[in-house]
Amino acid sequence: MKKSFSLYAFLILISFAVLSCGQKVTRVSEDTVTDLSGRWNDTDSRLTAEEITSEMMAHPWYNTYISQNGGEVPVLIVGMITNKSHEHIATETFSKDIEKAVINSSRMRLVQAGAMREEIRAERADQQNYSSASSMKSFGLEQGADFMLQGTINSIVDQYKKDKTIYYQVDLELTNLETNEKVWIGDKKIKKLVN
Repeated sequence: MKKSFSLYAFLILISFAVLSCGQKVTRVSEDTVTDLSGRWNDTDSRLTAEEITSEMMAHPWYNTYISQNGGEVPVLIVGMITNKSHEHIATETFSKDIEKAVINSSRMRLVQAGAMREEIRAERADQQNYSSASSMKSFGLEQGADFMLQGTINSIVDQYKKDKTIYYQVDLELTNLETNEKVWIGDKKIKKLVN
């Protein structure tokens, strides 16, 4: 009896030890900086988008456009941002951070791009057949963009034994869609030491 009780107590102790060694998850605020691996993360994406968008609107091209167009703010479309880094980076998340920064600034207007724009056009086409004449949205009234923002994300890794540095460079270019003129080029650099 004593032997089986000891075995039973031992099994409970082992079970408790195994269960207590499990992974623990703690919820944190979405703007908390959590840099676990040194790789590109949500903080890099958000801060880069905010800083580079602010820089873009502080550049002289912006005031020149406003003065030449009777105070009208420019309309922007975010084009392709290409990941050329050594790791997988969700460029769509970064593009959305840029779009959010543009909208939150209230200094530019933003039009839909890519697959989402096509989905909106498909809905408009569907309305032509199934919506009432009074609620149907017309073709040919889309807001055209004045400028397209495009860019790349590059990285360089330097490693010696367990220590490494990861250097990211985000380059963005703003192009006038009518003239094909580049009106602004900006970059953001991030360097991380991982040991």
